[in-house]
Amino acid sequence: MEHADLLVDWSRAQFALTALYHWLFVPLTLGLTFIVAIMETMYVKSGDEKWKKITKYWMGLLAINFAIGLATGIIMEFEFGTNWSNYSWIVGDIFGAPLAIEGLMAFFMESTFFAVMFFGWNKVSKKMHLLSTWLVAIGSNLSALWILVANGWMQHPTGMSFNPDTTRNEMANFWEVLFNPNAVSKFLHTVSSGYVLASLFVIGISAWYLLKKRDIEFAKKSILVASSFGLLTSMYLITTGDESAHQVALNQPMKLAAMEGLYKGEKRAGIVAVGALNPAKELGDDKETFLFKFEIPNALSVLGYHKLDAYVPGMDDLVNGNKEQGIVSVKEKMQKGKLAIKALADYKKYKKANDSSHAEEALKTFKTYEKYMGYGYLKKPQDALPDVALTFYSFHTMVGLGFWFLLLFVLVLYYTMKDSIESKKWLQYAALFTIPLGYVAQEAGWITAEVGRQPWAIQDLLPVGMATSSVATSSVMITFWLFAVLFTALLLAEIKIMLKQIKIGPEGH
Repeated sequence: MEHADLLVDWSRAQFALTALYHWLFVPLTLGLTFIVAIMETMYVKSGDEKWKKITKYWMGLLAINFAIGLATGIIMEFEFGTNWSNYSWIVGDIFGAPLAIEGLMAFFMESTFFAVMFFGWNKVSKKMHLLSTWLVAIGSNLSALWILVANGWMQHPTGMSFNPDTTRNEMANFWEVLFNPNAVSKFLHTVSSGYVLASLFVIGISAWYLLKKRDIEFAKKSILVASSFGLLTSMYLITTGDESAHQVALNQPMKLAAMEGLYKGEKRAGIVAVGALNPAKELGDDKETFLFKFEIPNALSVLGYHKLDAYVPGMDDLVNGNKEQGIVSVKEKMQKGKLAIKALADYKKYKKANDSSHAEEALKTFKTYEKYMGYGYLKKPQDALPDVALTFYSFHTMVGLGFWFLLLFVLVLYYTMKDSIESKKWLQYAALFTIPLGYVAQEAGWITAEVGRQPWAIQDLLPVGMATSSVATSSVMITFWLFAVLFTALLLAEIKIMLKQIKIGPEGH
């Protein structure tokens, strides 16, 4: 078991490394493709060559990011087979479908038209080139759609049935998987966060040109497009965030409780705007949860359940149960899960022995407790808890930065419209140094989503510990460090190339 735990830890670490590095590249592609498409549309409509120069400049930076980001995504998909083969076997019929569609439809679409967009200047008509640019933007976001549909299903499995004969979850309704409310809210929230990041990227780099007093007109035009796009998408981001939190409350109440550090459930629960968790606090004790906090009354009940007096269960309720609220304890779920596991094993044994009577009885027992089967693999009730501190601080970092981005877009657009952005050095510095904060918010959002649903690979159905491959831990450790070196080299290469192109500027580009 010690070896198995070590293998799980290293497999999780490797996948986390790959996913976090991959997401350094993806959101910029999602947003910058649309910003470039908007800029080229302005060129085609106006005929102004200045807009063409602006478009080509940002398109060059997009190409650098797109090319380097590709490698990490491909490696991440291979890891499902190498490190998570049990997971791939159990859910391959469902999880594989959206990934296959992503590769066959969206990825080929964006890759094909990316070549036309990047190399097709003066080789195709203006309108054909513009169409290609928009199709790249749409294709990159369609890629995100299918990947996030798969991830959304992991957070809220639906549209499937478990086949006891093959021990696999099989797709029963494709449309339920596609229009899974969790997947829809996750897609909208994730892509809109990419739009915000790309807007911060364009504004920040343009602000650097203003600080250097060069390419002023280029910078102002770029800021105008990016701040307008960023303001609209940041407001939409907040809206999709509200719906995303509502879906978490309905389907992943443990994650919501961890996001807010809520141990004891309550009606009219508030949201912690600012606070520090007590590191000595443990489940079931009487210690204070927070060293200090500033709370917005009733806000969590409204955010989670859209009701002012809604009861929000805490981690104590969810682990130990709450009869008054109809919450079953994890211990009871574990007992029922063990019955499901035993019944499934009996069913297979009796079916192999051609004992149809006992096989049917075992199958009936299994169906009764099937939804608790995942809990049967937990060692103790406390295993159902995610890392509370990491989830709490990641969530609040993401939300806090999101509101700062909204304020920044308002200020930048206001002073740009007044034609005084050039004189606001403080705002230019703020925009420049907000670029890395955009990436911090992106990573914090994914940490919240993925750490918050632990210990589950598939919510309530498959613990992470049962999803790994039977491989040597040393193999995973070696590839972890190889990938760490490779991805760091790719990231440094992107930064170096980007900085070189930025210093050259649009005139020499």
